[in-house]
Amino acid sequence: MSRDKVFVTRELPPATLDRLRKHCEVEVWQEFLPPDYEIICGKAGDLAGLLSLLTDRIDPQLMDAGPNLKVISNLAVGYDNIDIPAASQRGIPVGNTPGVLNDTTADFAFALMMAVARRIPEGQRYVQDGKWKTWHPTVLAGQDIFGSTLGIIGSGRIGAAVARRAQGFDMRLLVNSLETEEEIRQLGGEKVDLDFLLTESDFVSLHVPLTDETHHLISERELGLMKPTAILVNTARGSVLDPEALFAALRDGKILAAGLDVTDPEPIPLDDPLLTLDNCLIVPHIASASVATRTKMADMAVDNVIAGLRGERLPTCVNPEVYD
Repeated sequence: MSRDKVFVTRELPPATLDRLRKHCEVEVWQEFLPPDYEIICGKAGDLAGLLSLLTDRIDPQLMDAGPNLKVISNLAVGYDNIDIPAASQRGIPVGNTPGVLNDTTADFAFALMMAVARRIPEGQRYVQDGKWKTWHPTVLAGQDIFGSTLGIIGSGRIGAAVARRAQGFDMRLLVNSLETEEEIRQLGGEKVDLDFLLTESDFVSLHVPLTDETHHLISERELGLMKPTAILVNTARGSVLDPEALFAALRDGKILAAGLDVTDPEPIPLDDPLLTLDNCLIVPHIASASVATRTKMADMAVDNVIAGLRGERLPTCVNPEVYD
């Protein structure tokens, strides 16, 4: 009797893959760069399961190329790379990896906030360029975090984790999200509309999923509402923020600085003007990149695959309507 076949679009921890191999035949993409869309489509016909990453486009055409697909498991919290309605229409459950990376990502949002506010990357370059000649009271003076106002756009689990950290810095907390006023009060925050948050905040941290409604949620108008001393941090999705508007705002001093874990497009082209700015810190989508968290994410993704192959309910399913 032939075993189910599963394609894993990137190398995972060996122990995690060994566990998956006990349940199915596994092919792992061995290259550092992701497989082309056409490659995944070409393999889909033989697949019962697909373990994908955010870099993999999973659309109706690909699903139709895999008529025997029992499960799609995305190694990420977000799943905007997958056409969820199309998967539901075809009866394919889709899994993600929520919860496990909340605190790791919240830590990193604060790391970006602190690095940008206290100008740590600039300080490193200052030393490496041989400019450190003496202590000077105005050199590389940054912004205080403690006692400042933090605006969180889109609370959710990660935003809530950021809010809890803000309490330790004695920050005033403003939140624009779908959570109720009571839920936000429990986090020590105040529920406000978006414009008020942007106008009042010293730091703005983005934590919304990418949808049609949140695409370029922060653009020229919104950036124009922010303080010239404000710092913007994005650990959500690159397309939530309009990159051209951000460049103009940073260049013209409409806001002070930005820290980006995600970009639009991603990876960011080396000729992108944002890379020319000293007041824009950009890192390569590593907010969840701790060894422990990435291992847990891989385990969750494999758990979803195994459940799907068995015909069981996925532990973390984003389209539970397939079970109705």
